[in-house]
Amino acid sequence: MEFLENLGIILTVLAGVLASGMAGIGSAKGVGLVGEAATGVLTEEPSRFSKVLILEALPGTQGIYGLLTWFMILMRSGLLSGNADVTWQRGLAFFFAAMPIGIVGYFSAISQGQVAAAGVGLVAKRPEEQSKAIVLAAMVETYAILALLTSIMTILQI
Repeated sequence: MEFLENLGIILTVLAGVLASGMAGIGSAKGVGLVGEAATGVLTEEPSRFSKVLILEALPGTQGIYGLLTWFMILMRSGLLSGNADVTWQRGLAFFFAAMPIGIVGYFSAISQGQVAAAGVGLVAKRPEEQSKAIVLAAMVETYAILALLTSIMTILQI
């Protein structure tokens, strides 16, 4: 019975883990993809470090969005202040509110990493075209931002 009494808190914590964990894993994979491509370029042209660094950072934002969502869940649920009175229904609502940024954050970070890695190839051959590579990678970011807004707007209604 104690499990059922704490189910709301368990679901709320699981929601935060889903939001920050999945988005963070996606960001790590995306940043890794770009890092691999950038390392190849930098072995030949070390002076292009600043150009590839911007592309390297882009897939990391989804992890930040997931962490922001986790903090929003902590604050809204009362877990951060120690005044948590979370029913299982409210915990389940937090769980579902975390899904957009968790799932979209994971996949968009990996996709953004792939686009940014291709952009590193563009910078290797034509460094003056860096802005085009950034814009292409930033287009993927749109969906992560929409997922973040969906999660935050849902959390604020709980």
